[in-house]
Amino acid sequence: MAQEEFKRKLAAILSADAAEYSRLMREDEEATIRTISAYRQVISSQVKQHKGRVVDSPGDNVLAEFASVVDAVRSAVRIQKEIAQRNTNLAQGRRMFFRIGVNLGDIVEEGDRIYGDGVNIAARLEGLAESGGICISRTAFDQLKGKLEVGYQYLGEHSVKNLKEPVRVYKILMEPQAAGKVIGEKKVKRSMVFAAALALLMGVGGLAGWYLYLQQYRQVEPASLDRMAYPLPDKPSIAVLPFDNLSRNPDQEYIADGFSENIITALSNNPYLFVIARNSTFTYKGKAVKVQQVSEDLGVRYVLEGSIQKSGDRLRVSVQLIDALNGYHLWANRYDRRMQDLFVIQDEITKEIAIALSVELTSGEQARVWHKTANIEAWGYCTRASAYFTRFSREGNAKAQEMFAEAVKLDPGYAFAWTMLAWTHLMEVWLGYSSSPAGSLKNAFELARKAAHIDQNHPEIHMLFANLYETQKKFDQALVEGEKAIALGPNNAEDHYLFSRILFRTGRPEEAIVMAQKAIRLHPYYPARYLAALATSYFAAGRYGEAMAKYEDFLKRDDKDPLWTSWAHLFMTSACVRLGKDKQAGSHAGEALKLNPRASIESLREYFRGFKYPETMAPVLDDLRKAGIPEKSPTSPVP
Repeated sequence: MAQEEFKRKLAAILSADAAEYSRLMREDEEATIRTISAYRQVISSQVKQHKGRVVDSPGDNVLAEFASVVDAVRSAVRIQKEIAQRNTNLAQGRRMFFRIGVNLGDIVEEGDRIYGDGVNIAARLEGLAESGGICISRTAFDQLKGKLEVGYQYLGEHSVKNLKEPVRVYKILMEPQAAGKVIGEKKVKRSMVFAAALALLMGVGGLAGWYLYLQQYRQVEPASLDRMAYPLPDKPSIAVLPFDNLSRNPDQEYIADGFSENIITALSNNPYLFVIARNSTFTYKGKAVKVQQVSEDLGVRYVLEGSIQKSGDRLRVSVQLIDALNGYHLWANRYDRRMQDLFVIQDEITKEIAIALSVELTSGEQARVWHKTANIEAWGYCTRASAYFTRFSREGNAKAQEMFAEAVKLDPGYAFAWTMLAWTHLMEVWLGYSSSPAGSLKNAFELARKAAHIDQNHPEIHMLFANLYETQKKFDQALVEGEKAIALGPNNAEDHYLFSRILFRTGRPEEAIVMAQKAIRLHPYYPARYLAALATSYFAAGRYGEAMAKYEDFLKRDDKDPLWTSWAHLFMTSACVRLGKDKQAGSHAGEALKLNPRASIESLREYFRGFKYPETMAPVLDDLRKAGIPEKSPTSPVP
């Protein structure tokens, strides 16, 4: 039989695969198979509608061929939009996202199969795409200009196995406001101009300038998806490292810290971004750490780093945004302004990041910095007061209250200062040292209303009200305010933690689990109390094995609070009783009494009266009785 001849031709190739497919299969095989089967039908239908054909679909991959690049990319956009819409009907952890690569190139056709560099490049592009995203080659890009209502972001050159020359890669921007725009290419052209200018400087002894230029735009070692501590989120993810303080005066450290925090807060209010919490990124403060390590530790693709220097009335800020996965700089800039322009610089940086990552600023407005005030001295008081407040101690809270009060005197229109001042009064009640809890709550409400009058749309204010209402047992109002806070601040780890507590106390443990898990993901170096909240939510949901495991993790932490530790042992006592582990139950009960000798059934019953459905906690009290917790204590305040 004569050997079949291979046919060569130019074609547009679409390669797609499901992100996190292995995890989804591991967690729920049947549900994953149902989802991918439905989504394969979506892909096949769109390919057919756009005059293409599916060549192969092994496992979670789909390979399709088109005669036209326009049809291929139009099909890819429709696929991503339809899958995104269908994902809204699935639980967050069960959503399936596809990465798509499109290339125009030479292929070899053998029967119904296709091979060659054109296919290999499409597969490489697919690997570079984000979950739910599309990447195309330069050859495809050249055929698309002005033909589709999309935008493009140049991602640089990338090597492809078995090809000598790298491939220029573009990301498709599907947001309506990006249509017709090409981002990134101008930066390349401008760098060539800079290089020419700097070469001239070298000719006259400008070696230092050239060195700084190379340092700013140096390649960084790419991060590895395989080494990521967490899977990448399904939207652009970023960690803002603490800015270096280049001023000689250590007393100005708060300026660099506050500047970093403000940018984190402004970015966190953008629902199209996934932003790592401040307390996690600040663990790298003062350390010589590689961008690659930060990316892999925190599970993010983008890292922002910079420095700040105050000299007299001048402020010098250098900043750069790095795509850690590909090892190149998306954007960099330097600012030399007056100190009064501090917040203008923050706004500009926030907007530039949004543009570089191709996401829309909240409500299309200019980025609002939560700490924004025209009074630099007031801002300084608040930045330093926040450090005292997060000690969660009587002395720290009192000092913070004093400094927040100074801030509102300096700027009565400073919403953040009013909000945090209110929190210090609520903390007096929570820490149990207020001489008049009712008076402290009244003060907190009055201060919260002042903050809301200034800025009623900020998530922190709504979460403050949620906790105030919950403390007053106005649970329905607490839930409404908490939901508003999460909707307005989708990246605020602390708000997710606080809302998980409210959900637990209002009889919604499964939702509390989701909130606590999100808090932990947003804050990879989360405090021990996040673990305790997750464990307690598992307990309330009847998932005792998972609760015990998380409580054990909590007890291993060095930063655990004694009060939370006492509660951990009490809930572990109840869980052990229900699991038939009576000996362990008695051991945990003994540990709880060592930490809090005043614990009793009477005091615990009083505490549970603060829940929406206190009767649901009656079985817990029965468990604790069986394990040896006394009915009464000589002094039985709420533990």
